[in-house]
Parts: sequence; C-alpha cells; structure tokens
Amino acid sequence: MTAVVAPQVRRRTPPLGGLSGTILGIEIRRVLRNPRVMLFALVLPAAFFLIFGTDSSYRTQSVGTANVTSYVMVSMAVYGALLAATSGGAMVATERALGWSRQLRLTPLRPTAYVAMKIAVAMAIGLMAVTVVMICGEIFGADLSIGRMLACAAIGWLCSSVFAAFGLFMGYLLPSENVMQILGPAMALLSFAGGLFVPVDSMGSVFATIAHFMPTYGVAVLARYPIDSSPSLWLALLNVVVWAAIFVAGAAWRMSRDTRRV
Repeated sequence: MTAVVAPQVRRRTPPLGGLSGTILGIEIRRVLRNPRVMLFALVLPAAFFLIFGTDSSYRTQSVGTANVTSYVMVSMAVYGALLAATSGGAMVATERALGWSRQLRLTPLRPTAYVAMKIAVAMAIGLMAVTVVMICGEIFGADLSIGRMLACAAIGWLCSSVFAAFGLFMGYLLPSENVMQILGPAMALLSFAGGLFVPVDSMGSVFATIAHFMPTYGVAVLARYPIDSSPSLWLALLNVVVWAAIFVAGAAWRMSRDTRRV
C-alpha cells in the first residue's frame, strides 16, 4: 500500500505585509471609541488653548510674524498631536494584555506592517487633534496667515510621528492597566521641560540647556519655525532625528522580545 503525502501549501505573504485600508479603518474606529484617547488627544489640548491662549492682550502682542495667541495655538496643536500619537501607539499595551497581538500573529499581517498600522492610526488621530486646535485658534483671535498656519500644522503633525514610535516603545514596556496614567503626566512634564509650554528663552540658563536635550524640543521649534525662526533649525532637526532613532530602536527591541502575554 502506497502512502499518499499531501503537498505542502506554502503560505504567501500578502501585499504590503497584510496592511490594507480595511484594517486601518477598523483600527481608527476602534481608537475613536476609546474615551480616554479622545480626552487626552482632542479635548485637553483645545481646552488648554482656550484657557491659556485667549487673553485679550495676547491678540496685540507679537511673537515673530504672529501674535501670542497664534504662538500658543501652534504649541497646543503640537501638544495635541504628540498626545494623540503617543496614546495611539501605547494602545499596543492593551492589545497585548487582551491577547489581540498574539491573535494577529496567526494572520498574514507581518510585524513591520503591524507597526506601520499603529503609527498610521496614531498619525490620523494626531491630525484630528491639530485640526481641532487650529480651528479654535482661528475663532479666538489667532493672527496668522493661512500659509503659515498650514505650514506649522503640517510640520508639527509630521514630527509627531516621533512620538508614535515613543508610544509603541512605552506600550511594549509598561503594563496595560496604567500606561496612559503614566504617559499623560510624562508628556506634560516633557512638554514643559522641552519648551513647548514655556519658551526656552524665558527659562533660566540651566533649564534652557536641559530643554535642548528633551524629545519635545525639536518638534516644538520646527513646528513654530514658520512664525519664529530665532532658534537654531539644525539643532532642532538633530534633536528630532536622534530621538526618532532611539524610540524606533526601542520599539523594535521590545517588539522582538514580546513573546509572552502580559
């Protein structure tokens, strides 16, 4: 009797590693249904702008080529993008705890496509955050041309991708039950220390020196560069590139070690 051996079926990798518009749409809807992400990413930055940026005297005080209201608007828009990018990436912690990331490993979705998907979702939420704050700024007295406003929004949004990698890194590093409780205050502290909330020039010499090494410093300077070109552009670019490399390497390292459910 001759044994019949079934031919081996080779599993084919789908285009783009399994990344598709359908799975991106599902992920974005899932994030939008998370009230904690919406609070941190969309509500908080707009509320901060309305509290700290709408004083009547700010409309007549100038900073570079704009008024102070515009300066605060850009800062809060960047803060919203950073929060959104960080929280979107950090949601991987919840997925790991629920076993969702393990389930995804059984699908054709490749690890690189999974990381790209998380960053794309975080960036989509970040774009919403920037848009909300910019609309509030236009309504409440920002004196900034449309071209400069779009430039500030685009630069801040693109640079926030650094913090999508940061969120992924922290999502693999921190436990799911308190990841946002840690990252929320941490982002506020980094924003203060990096000159996003308070101009570096107004800090003491020691704190001003420290600010140049914060991951928020480069993003803040680049986003505000269309209206305030006094800080060093090359130092800001170097800051963004170095921190992006650190966060991406950290996320890749933790992802490679993610072999157990936490």
